[in-house]
Amino acid sequence: MNWLAPTLLSLLAVPVAACSAYLLLLTLLSQAPPAALRSSRRLFFDVVVPAHDESAVIDACLASLRRLDWPAELHRVLVVADNCGDDTAARARAAGAVVLERNDAKRRGKGHALAHAFAASRAHGLAYAVVVVDADTEVSPNLLEAFAARIEAGAKAVQACHGVLNAQASWRTRLMAIALSCFHRVRSRARERMRLSCGLRGNGWCVTHRLLRQVPYRAYGLAEDIEYGIALGLAGQRVHYADEARADGLMVSGSEAAASQRLRWETGRRQLVRSRVRPLLRAAWRPGGAVCLDLALDLLVLPLSQLGASVVLLLAAAGLTLAWDPAAQGWLWLAAGCVAGLVAYVLRGWQLSGVGARGLLDLLRAPSFVLWKLLLVLRARDSAEWVRTKRELP
Repeated sequence: MNWLAPTLLSLLAVPVAACSAYLLLLTLLSQAPPAALRSSRRLFFDVVVPAHDESAVIDACLASLRRLDWPAELHRVLVVADNCGDDTAARARAAGAVVLERNDAKRRGKGHALAHAFAASRAHGLAYAVVVVDADTEVSPNLLEAFAARIEAGAKAVQACHGVLNAQASWRTRLMAIALSCFHRVRSRARERMRLSCGLRGNGWCVTHRLLRQVPYRAYGLAEDIEYGIALGLAGQRVHYADEARADGLMVSGSEAAASQRLRWETGRRQLVRSRVRPLLRAAWRPGGAVCLDLALDLLVLPLSQLGASVVLLLAAAGLTLAWDPAAQGWLWLAAGCVAGLVAYVLRGWQLSGVGARGLLDLLRAPSFVLWKLLLVLRARDSAEWVRTKRELP
């Protein structure tokens, strides 16, 4: 036991401490970024809305896009009615959008819909850049202004702040708002300060056609946004972050729909860990490889639920070891430090989420939420099949 306990603790403590320290560093660097300069308001954007049977939410999304503070003659809304069996296309046309109807039973999913829209935008020859907004999303009026200002300053890909539209719908959506604020806002602010890539978050992002020619869009997996963001990083391009602009999507509150959505995210992420970490780490050795190193670390850091469970396990193991070996006090201090770092990260996410005191109280439900997510991970099976999440109206 003199060697077994320290060995087992080391195997647990090293990855947990590394993840906690990494997240604490990002937390400490998550101050609000400086305001971007104003643009010349001359760029033309195609705003792409991928939509599969979205008749229940498409009207609100398009109404939000009509409120964009951008010259009407300098942007279009392209709705991809992708394998739809409802009246999504008719509703989008009635709202004034350009509708691209796509029917392909074999090549299904958001990635294929985006590739189709990007090709159509390029063929039209009007847009300098394309913007992706999900059909269940409402955006802030300054979205295109924020993108244009950064593009004119040299950016080729930009991600807006991605949040939860119906954060106050239930305790589950408030916890998801906090989790997304940690993952999207805390991390992205820090990466922008360090001039790293904030990555693509699936909703509220922009890429120039020039960059699309350099790095063609071929992301068709379950986590197509992260996949293409990694492709950009491997090509030496970082995704800039626009904190002042928002794209807030609906988050499911029911357990069944939430489970389906979470399984898709977890499966897609695991597939990328297996296929992209090694190329990213190899690229990290090249000049300017910090972007690829950080993208690899972002994949390797455990999801918040798994990291939280691992920290609790480390704390318990260190406490038990200390009971028969007083020399193991250092392990307990290390575990306490991991707890402190993780708590700081979560509280910073709560602070930036805007869910208020009620969300802070909901954090008391976090242990049951973590257990639910861990059980989902154990049930997950690798699959390339895309399954649409059932929509819930706000």
